[in-house]
Amino acid sequence: MKAVDLSGILPPASTVRALPGGDDVLREPTRRAVEASIVGVVQGVGFRPFVHRLALKHGIAGWVRNESGAVRVRAEGSVSALRAFLADLRDQVPPLARIDGFHVEGVASAGLRSFQVVRSDTTSGGRLPVSPDVAVCDACVRELRDPANPRFGYPFITCTDCGPRFTVIEEMPYDRVRTTMRVFRQCPSCSAEYEAPADRRYHSETNSCPVCGPRVWLELGTETDELGTRMDGPEGIEEAGRILGEGGIVALRGLGGFHLACRADDEEAVARLRRRKARDAKPLAIMVADLAAARRIAVVSALEARHLTAPERPIVVLKRRDDARLAPGVSPGLDSVGVMLAYTPLHLLLLDELPEIPLVMTSGNVSEEPIAIGNGEARERLRGIADGFLLHDREIVARYDDSVLRVDREGPVMMRRSRGYAPMPLRLPVEVSEAVLAVGPHLKNTFTLAQGSDAFVSQHIGDLETLETHAHFQEARRRFEALFHMEPRWVVRDLHPGYMSTAIAESSGLEPLPPVQHHHAHVAAVAAEHGVVDPVLGLAFDGTGYGADGRVWGCEILVADLVDFRRLGHLRYAPLPGGDLAARSPWRTLLGYASLDDDPSWADPVLHQVDGGARDIATRQIARSLNAPMASSLGRLFDAAAALLGIRTESLYEGQAAMELEAAAGVLPGRRLPFPLLAGDDGKPEVLDPVPLLRALAEGRIEGRAIPDLAADFHESVAAATTDLAVGLAAREGLDTVALGGGCFQNARLSRAIDEKLSAEGLRVLFPRLLSPNDGSVSFGQAAVAAARLGEGAVPAEPGHETTPRRQP
Repeated sequence: MKAVDLSGILPPASTVRALPGGDDVLREPTRRAVEASIVGVVQGVGFRPFVHRLALKHGIAGWVRNESGAVRVRAEGSVSALRAFLADLRDQVPPLARIDGFHVEGVASAGLRSFQVVRSDTTSGGRLPVSPDVAVCDACVRELRDPANPRFGYPFITCTDCGPRFTVIEEMPYDRVRTTMRVFRQCPSCSAEYEAPADRRYHSETNSCPVCGPRVWLELGTETDELGTRMDGPEGIEEAGRILGEGGIVALRGLGGFHLACRADDEEAVARLRRRKARDAKPLAIMVADLAAARRIAVVSALEARHLTAPERPIVVLKRRDDARLAPGVSPGLDSVGVMLAYTPLHLLLLDELPEIPLVMTSGNVSEEPIAIGNGEARERLRGIADGFLLHDREIVARYDDSVLRVDREGPVMMRRSRGYAPMPLRLPVEVSEAVLAVGPHLKNTFTLAQGSDAFVSQHIGDLETLETHAHFQEARRRFEALFHMEPRWVVRDLHPGYMSTAIAESSGLEPLPPVQHHHAHVAAVAAEHGVVDPVLGLAFDGTGYGADGRVWGCEILVADLVDFRRLGHLRYAPLPGGDLAARSPWRTLLGYASLDDDPSWADPVLHQVDGGARDIATRQIARSLNAPMASSLGRLFDAAAALLGIRTESLYEGQAAMELEAAAGVLPGRRLPFPLLAGDDGKPEVLDPVPLLRALAEGRIEGRAIPDLAADFHESVAAATTDLAVGLAAREGLDTVALGGGCFQNARLSRAIDEKLSAEGLRVLFPRLLSPNDGSVSFGQAAVAAARLGEGAVPAEPGHETTPRRQP
């Protein structure tokens, strides 16, 4: 919970200070009345029942209600009782709540003699955060497993402390009638719980039981058979377990959409799922029942255990145990595995059917499509993948993929922010008076709606490659605007003219703001997350982004604030023959770097293994500068190194070569290889030349050095060279703060090494924690830049082109 300063609102008994907005309401020991308006995460988290219980505890009369932008409390009682009540209201909030604003004013007493939860006020039009969905709580799990409990084995057990929120709320304020639970009329027993202040289901808007709540059933199907055979309730869950146990695939409807599940210890089942889903090699997530089961699969630190068991229940990327009962096809070529604990009662009940067997639990879609959420949609889109469909009739109003993170010594590193975290707002360090829509990038898309100091970053949308993902973007945008009562005036986008997000912005009908260069957005996102508005040295390391010079950028050292940036250094440009094909063909990037050398023979042992026709075409593309854009990409340099070391010359998914290169290096110590600065003209950015580094790696292979040692050398060389350059540039510019952003910082070894080296030089290092280092943070960076430019009236005359930051250090 955010700390709330109540000095002046709750004065000590010995003082006679008044409450803000009221007369001296707490001066005298007679009965007084106040109203409190509380904003933050205070709806859908059991806040009204909490207030009611506090009122009963302190002998307070009055009422509490939800409003469109707050929770409002009317409290009447003695001065001492009001002081104690308001102090507890501030300091003892429910576990899922967060108070961002707390305003109290004195009002005339109405002589109330009881305390009630009253009907919500929908007329205020305010803006309030919406709680994310959270995992089933321990109390509900105990009831789920208690044969004597009426909810024993009930797949939709929930209370005020757990269960769906964002995925069932249709509009605010949060009441059952404005959720998809409104179609389930509570039975007398559930109604009694709902009305009892002492019950933990008091005003639990998702409350239900087997008598009155949603239903679950299994429909059978194969690649050829029609769906239709149906098994209800426990029988359906048992049959789903049988299908999984025999190596089949089940589509399961969860909180924010469907999962596709199979046994994670069965290589044939995993291969079948990959083939049907068209997901060749990208790692698959694993679900287990509890922490003990996670520890049988992976090494779990105390901090990792804390995130695994947190209410958000993300997928946590862990070091896989050598003796783990996992099929090799779960995360081929990697030493890690993504693990999550079961977070819904239905998941737990399904896992009960397969004791000690981990399940693959991956998004319910064909690769590159959005996750399916509706029963009919799943029957259509997932037929041919699933052998059975475990369905239910509680509707889902928001597509909501699982969140993914890894943990370092300082805390979480978000890799995909979605379920459990979105749509909680982030704070902008500068306010924007009229709402802005930031449409984000083309890949790993999110969008951001910003107004005032609130920035609502969407859940993970995905790659804007298909019409279905485009529709998902627009559907999610409309929902955000309605939930948060925001009507954007402005739209801001990436500088790239060919992104689908650019087309979305141009067709939005909103007033366009100047585009934000991709890497400026990365740095701005990190600075804004940490509340920094002054210039920082930004290290933006990723795959590709459209540069201010029209070339492809991807290893950039910038001096930047939230308004402007200036490029201080970068990686040497190299051609990418085939353009976007190079991201999936690391040998193409290696060929591009080799073409920069007078004697490129060091790359021949690898390049001669490539199809000769394809290599000849790529060579001609480089010679003729035809579909061979010049790029300064660190991500592509990782690809080239992976190809050169024989780790991977063709990638089946974005980032595969770099991930396998990191896995090969492990924790081995690396030695620094040549990675020099090129001599440049005065006033031009400094340029790092990676060709000597690649040549040294090739020589290491000839000398017979082990591939893991060379992979470690590569990581150490990149970290050392970029850090040395950054330290020198920070000193030259008079900067003491460095912001790290871009997808390459998902690499744990690289980010740790750079952080340690910069910190050792006395620099303050800002690292993204609330958002991913990758492109999922770009929309937030765009929104921060737009807010700063609008606030200063500092829209550049040359949109998207670098200029000197106005606030010099």
